[in-house]
Amino acid sequence: MRGHFFHKKDLEKILDNILNKTLGEVDANHVFNKTLSNPKVTGIAGDVIEQSVLGYPADNIQRPDLNVDGIDTELKTTGIRQSKHEPDKYEAKEPMSITAVSPKHIVLECFDSSKFWHKLKHMLLVYYHYASNKTVKAAEYADFYIRGYEFHEFDDIDVSRLRSDWEIVHNFIVEIQQNYDIPESQYPRMSSELRDKLVYIDTAPKWPNPPRFRLKRKVVTDIVQSHFGDKLEQLPGSYKCYRDVDNMCHDITIKDKGMTIEQLLLKYNIKVKDVNRVSKSVNEAIVVKMFGGKSKKMNQIELFDRFGLVGKSITTTKIGSRTEDTKLIPIDFEEWMDREVSFEESRLYDYFANHQLLCMMFEEPSINSPLYENKFLGFKRLSFSDEFIHNEVEKIWNEVRMLIMEKRLVETWVYDKKGKPIINKKTNTQKTSINFPKSKNNIVFVRGSGLDASVKTEEVNGIKMYKQYVWIKGLYIVDVLSNVQML
Repeated sequence: MRGHFFHKKDLEKILDNILNKTLGEVDANHVFNKTLSNPKVTGIAGDVIEQSVLGYPADNIQRPDLNVDGIDTELKTTGIRQSKHEPDKYEAKEPMSITAVSPKHIVLECFDSSKFWHKLKHMLLVYYHYASNKTVKAAEYADFYIRGYEFHEFDDIDVSRLRSDWEIVHNFIVEIQQNYDIPESQYPRMSSELRDKLVYIDTAPKWPNPPRFRLKRKVVTDIVQSHFGDKLEQLPGSYKCYRDVDNMCHDITIKDKGMTIEQLLLKYNIKVKDVNRVSKSVNEAIVVKMFGGKSKKMNQIELFDRFGLVGKSITTTKIGSRTEDTKLIPIDFEEWMDREVSFEESRLYDYFANHQLLCMMFEEPSINSPLYENKFLGFKRLSFSDEFIHNEVEKIWNEVRMLIMEKRLVETWVYDKKGKPIINKKTNTQKTSINFPKSKNNIVFVRGSGLDASVKTEEVNGIKMYKQYVWIKGLYIVDVLSNVQML
């Protein structure tokens, strides 16, 4: 059965007419009325576009929604929000659900004829601005503006990555069905065992709930930002899976192992004002150059952004000890204080579940040696296990939320061992401490970061503070990486 037929030029006229109008303004068929009896109904934005804008009823048939001039086209109404870190850019509100993961059917499919690819091959994406930092009830979607639309088709690079991901899931299920008398007993392994192997997609929710294929939020964000004019640098070469990245890292290591940071800066023609004062942030620029790029930051590179690879410099001594802890992501307190947001819906979970650390390994000659003398050893890639995420990361999420929600957040003066106040030299003010989870008792912990004690941009429960970040203990990183093979 084919989808609802439209000419592309007619669709464009319809959608052009609703741009910069709210979902409520275009709701000619009063779809929002159902929110009166069901205030938490899901999918209300998509229902409005389908039923009030395009004029056809919703259905659950596993085929693309539309037929556009003879081409089956999947309609996706997608929420976008302003980025916390780059307010002039949009990001995806959430991952994009595609279709069910059906073990009985997927084993009989190949990628090109699969329901998964049939849904993704041609898409019509309609973007609405989720203009709230907190979870809202369905009725409030009526105030959200429609900001854009696009007929989206993946390019050859994207298709190769989607194919690789789908085949990983397909082969995993085939292997289970071939090797186990009761394959259902093994399906719960799928989400956790494949998570660090899949580039563009994940499977959620977890068994025993029927999982669906989803495009990861970072992939949807890149599609959104590309549509609104933000382009990432494309590296030379072809990378369809993590193994391709690992192979490139291996080739780089063969060429550059043993070189100091100073030598690498010269080799890759990276200009610095004073090599004696160079900071570790220059290592990101080195990695980009090693891969053939021109940008200074890894998050400006399509490969690293799409693959969720976060660059981190790991410096050890000759005996393997770590010099410092690792700062990861800033805390979005508005989200952390939103009671409607679960841990697995949070940006914190998304970071640990869908990002991996591409660790550039260095060795320092001595504890007092300058940074530019550190020697490059190679790369290691680190992903976070489900056990770690739920035992260490979720614990911090819950502790911080309880401190804030129960009004138990406290700021105290800091004293030295002799009981004397510790003074910030720049501002001549006494240092304070906030009772967030500290590194003393946690592998994952919270710590503020700022250059001037008089400039505290964050305020929580009436307490002014530095921007707060989630950190991970350096000794833990070294311990885990000791069991990870150099690429």
